[in-house]
Amino acid sequence: MKNTTYVFGHKNPDTDSIVSAVAFARLKNIMGESEYVAARAGKLSPQTEYIFKRFNIAPPEFHADMVPKAAYYMNELGENATVLESESLWNAAGLMQKIGNHVLPVVDSEGKYKSLLHYNVFAHNVLSILNPEHHLGVSTSISLIQKTLNAQPLNICSGDEIHKFTIIVGAASFASFQETIGAHLSEKVVVITGDRDDVHELCIDKGVFALVITGGKLPEKAVIEKAKKRGISVLISSFDTASTSMLISYSSPVSVMSDYSVQPVLEMDTVKKIKPLLHKSPSHSLPVVDEDDRLIGVISENDLLHEPNVQISLVDHNEISQAVEGIENYRIREIIDHHRIGAIPTKYPITFINRPVGSTSTQVANMFRENRVSIPKEIAQILLCGILSDTLILRSATTTDVDRDVAEYLSSITELDIESLGKDIISAGSHIGARSAGEVIAQDMKEYSEASDGGKVSYTASQIEVEETEEILSRKKEFLGELEIVRRSHGALFSVLLVTDITKLSSVMLIAGDPKFIPFVNFPKKDEGVFYLKDVVSRKKQLVPLLTEVIGNYR
Repeated sequence: MKNTTYVFGHKNPDTDSIVSAVAFARLKNIMGESEYVAARAGKLSPQTEYIFKRFNIAPPEFHADMVPKAAYYMNELGENATVLESESLWNAAGLMQKIGNHVLPVVDSEGKYKSLLHYNVFAHNVLSILNPEHHLGVSTSISLIQKTLNAQPLNICSGDEIHKFTIIVGAASFASFQETIGAHLSEKVVVITGDRDDVHELCIDKGVFALVITGGKLPEKAVIEKAKKRGISVLISSFDTASTSMLISYSSPVSVMSDYSVQPVLEMDTVKKIKPLLHKSPSHSLPVVDEDDRLIGVISENDLLHEPNVQISLVDHNEISQAVEGIENYRIREIIDHHRIGAIPTKYPITFINRPVGSTSTQVANMFRENRVSIPKEIAQILLCGILSDTLILRSATTTDVDRDVAEYLSSITELDIESLGKDIISAGSHIGARSAGEVIAQDMKEYSEASDGGKVSYTASQIEVEETEEILSRKKEFLGELEIVRRSHGALFSVLLVTDITKLSSVMLIAGDPKFIPFVNFPKKDEGVFYLKDVVSRKKQLVPLLTEVIGNYR
């Protein structure tokens, strides 16, 4: 694949995360960096799905993980990088030499992979053809012989049919040649000879399959006429007899000479899976195909020693626990965020923009302005949605004057009313309906780690904004059960769901945790596993600091 920089939000993306990825990738594209592509590692939330459908924008590419895959290391097919299965071995060998490749994938007319031509199989097959203990036998067609020799056809019959031909050179005395021909009349014989009228006549009379006359010499007209009547092909080669014999041995189609034992790998096969296959391959190379078996590239053991064709940019997060799986395998180019600084190590210096504003969408919108790039209307629309979603229509405690200024700017250029749009998008994400507890908890979940006296502990914090909390509280047992499953699967100290009431601008917190930890949670208790958090609406600025304090008190 071509060099690509994927822009990812966190792996359980909310609206701000998705919007920021799309808008930042578009900014880079406009500025001439076409390799940037918006991506996502999780499912779109109902709110985000509503926004992208409303403004008719395609969501980012979905990548469940970024575990190294064949597509990230393979060489894409360049010009003349494949050969048709009907092409001659001679032309294929010439192509391999021209492009400097040690392997040449063989494809059909639809571009689907069939086999692999490499020097090992090439040498093996040529040696078997040139076995001096028997007459030269070549599986080919008259048309391929003509093309390989660049011969002048005087008559061609059944030109495209592949046959196993016995090649006989008419260089001996006439008597000896007559004896040789007689011994092979039951076979499909191609005779190579020079300017010898007696041999020409005998070949036509005996009904050989084809006559190849070397040195550019023409036979008698009567011979040509008899050949046409009997359906015998006649070719004139400009090469001498020895060279013509050698070239014919290379006229076989690659379909009968290439290696069918080399099976392709899929572009999304992991490097871990294909490594042993590469080692076993005779050429230490493998063809890479798509799901329709169409060849898209070739990968070799040597390719795995180089940097992948993929780099990463991150938006709306900077902690390894929140990043797409496999991120550690790639170079990170930049991070655009508005959260606390976590710990994603980088191999090289990077651009890291982190400001205490209400949303990453605010950051990205300002980057358009700072770079004097006009914001496309559809991008301005979703950026405004990202800000209003992450700041609860500019009412969250995280909201800054910068967010308000940028929101007003985007409102002006999109002609969208802030209050009306905000209510629409908050409402779109607040309906639980028939959604499972697991789906609600996973749609916007982040994993955090904190230091304690016993070392580091981790926890997960999910959030959902609703118009009233009773719908979730009526299913308290189901949600607490799912939170316990999440806690155990992550090996976490506890897992919480912050249910934010957008009308009262307060929240309730459902928690499942280690029984030794729960007594340290000293928030106002509403019910078993349920706590009331007055005026708390921000996970980033309010909930996480509160939980950090509780963890600090935990022994």
